[in-house]
Parts: sequence; structure tokens; C-alpha cells
Amino acid sequence: MVSIDVIATLFVVATLAGALDAIAGGGGLVTLPALLLAGLSPVQALGTNKLQGAVSAISSTSAFARRGLIDWKTAWPVAAAAAVAGLCGALCASLLSPQVLRAIVPVLLIAIALYFGFSRALKSEDVTPRMALVPFACFVTPLVGFYDGIFGPGAGAFYMVAIVTLLGYGVLKATAHTKLANAASNLGSLTLFALKGVVVWPVGLAMAAGAFIGAQVGSRLAMRFGPKLIRPLLVVISCAMAVKLLADPANPIRQAIGL
Repeated sequence: MVSIDVIATLFVVATLAGALDAIAGGGGLVTLPALLLAGLSPVQALGTNKLQGAVSAISSTSAFARRGLIDWKTAWPVAAAAAVAGLCGALCASLLSPQVLRAIVPVLLIAIALYFGFSRALKSEDVTPRMALVPFACFVTPLVGFYDGIFGPGAGAFYMVAIVTLLGYGVLKATAHTKLANAASNLGSLTLFALKGVVVWPVGLAMAAGAFIGAQVGSRLAMRFGPKLIRPLLVVISCAMAVKLLADPANPIRQAIGL
């Protein structure tokens, strides 16, 4: 059992994380450790975190949609592919070792941070896409959605860089579509966690309420300040996630260099 005081604290944590998630992703950096500190087992923390993360992404998606920033003809195929891939990733989570991902993902996140920091491709307006919607939804989206279901950290950054570079969306529009894809893959993996009975619903629902509120605030900040806010936060969050993964004593990179 989790006390009311702890649930109230997790509500506040989820609110802050929801605002962060709506702008640049990375809310799981805050919520997952908080759930573990609250006494949940690792699998309970993962399942419960997917609940609040899905609600956070749905909340920010709704805010962006009200501003007309989502092209639904593009968004639905991508979201459907992300949901199926997220479910498949969660199904395979217990079958595949995450050690390779722990080694590769920090390197990818640092590369993404450098890309967002120095690339001139990040603009406010849309540009000519480099890939058509069908191959993007069939091949690119499932890769990120599967990763989100099986491991998770940095999935938002991976969606973002794929949407910007391949579909040619401007930063704010890409952020909106990233949140929808995130919501879909989170819901896909949440389905499995719920069926397995590992979601702690009182905690998850309280955090979901906080995440919904925080995401509304964060999405409005993103729409108000645009790339001036989104770009630096993407760099900071990507680096923070890389550092967090590398700080894990079980990380293969640390073990390889003897740290």
C-alpha cells in the first residue's frame, strides 16, 4: 500500500514531468525514479509510469490539436503503427536482454543532442519531405514504437528527429506529432502491462491527473515560445537521459572501460 502523502507527492512530480514532457520529452527521468523511491517494484514502476506517460502525451496532443498543429491524415497511420509496435515491444521485453540497448541508446541520444544543437534543418516552417508517409509509417515508426515498448528512454527524441528530418515538419508541428506517436506507443505497451496486472492503479491515476495538468501547461509554453524553448530543452533532455543511462553501474559501456 502507498500512503496518501506519497501519492500526493507523486501527483506533484507527475505534474512537473508532464510539463517537461509536453515541451521536449524526458518526463520519465523524473517519474520513474520517483515511483521506485515510493516502493514500487521495477515492473510495477514501469507499468504505472506508462499510464501517466500515456495520459501526459494525450493531454499535450489535445492541446496541440486545438491549435490545428496536427495533420490527421498523416497522424493516424503513424499513431496506429506506433501503438501496434509499442505493444509488440512490451511483449518482447521479457524475452530480449536490454544490455545492448543500454550501450547503444546513450550514444544515439548524444548524437541527437548534437543534431538538435547544431543542425540548420530545425526550422519553424515545414520543408519538403524526404520520405513519403506510407514507408515512414510502415518502417520508421514501428522501429521507434517497438523501442518505446521494450525499453523507452529517449523515444520522444527519436520520434522527433525522424519526423523533422524525414517528414520535413517544422519544430512545433513535429512536436505535436511526436506527442501523438508517443501517446500511441505508450498506450500499446500499457495494454500489456495492464493485462499482466502490474499497474498500481491508485498511484497511476493520481499521477495521470497531475500529468494531464502539467502537459496542458507545457504544451502552451511550447506553442508560445516555439523553437526558442523546444530546441534547447531537447538538447538538455537528450544529454540528461544519456548521462542517466551511463550512470547505471550495469551499463555495458561503463563495464567495458572499467568504471
